[in-house]
Amino acid sequence: MSKSAPESGKPKSPTKNIPVAPTSQPASALASALQIRPVRRGDLNAVIEMDAMVTGIEKRDYWNSLYHRYANAVATGQHFLVATSGDEVIGFVIGEVRDWEFGSPPCGWVFAIDVRPDVRLAGTATHLLQAICQGFMRAGVSKVRTLLSRENTLILSFFRSQGMMIGPFIPLEMDLES
Repeated sequence: MSKSAPESGKPKSPTKNIPVAPTSQPASALASALQIRPVRRGDLNAVIEMDAMVTGIEKRDYWNSLYHRYANAVATGQHFLVATSGDEVIGFVIGEVRDWEFGSPPCGWVFAIDVRPDVRLAGTATHLLQAICQGFMRAGVSKVRTLLSRENTLILSFFRSQGMMIGPFIPLEMDLES
């Protein structure tokens, strides 16, 4: 389900097919043991591996940068949360409150959410989204947005199942160089 923003520039190296060991817990046990908490430095390797497994690109510098920017920034409306089951990091979500972009009143933006493929369908992503939305509400906003590739039907289906729908903005882009 990765919706991670690409690292600026060209990828440094393709993923070396980083395997993630399947969890020993069944989905029902995962759901009952699920905890959502702020990311810790020791969680970062699991986040990097999860993203690399899903996107096919290891972006260690990018994730280190996000960790430094978001790990201790809840007071400024920035959130980097992980889902754990026991000692295992099995998912993450990152977002922030943005103010007045494109004339929009402050709202929450989710720009990365992912759950390890071997433990999906146990409600982890739903709990992650709910947790970050609670943080946005505590910051005083009443709307959450995200942006995703129209080809990413998995994440589109997830967000639609959570009640999200097409918003009032149209993304535009152009190539800067051929």
